Amino acid sequence: MKQRLLLCLLLCGVMLYYAVPRLSLESGGLESLFAGSWLLFALLAVAGNLTGILYSPKKHKVKRKMEYKRLRQY
Repeated sequence: MKQRLLLCLLLCGVMLYYAVPRLSLESGGLESLFAGSWLLFALLAVAGNLTGILYSPKKHKVKRKMEYKRLRQY
């Protein structure tokens, strides 16, 4: 589970690395609306993956002792 979340987080980082220089928030109209919404969704994906990594339940290894039940034979 954590490997998948880490892989998705790295892929989000790569997409942001390539997209941020090409997105233009200063231009007007639909282009800036698209850039802003794309950045918002990318940051939500990063936040969701970080939340999944940080708040995942810990796996505890529990060793149970085998209890033998005595059989009484008369």
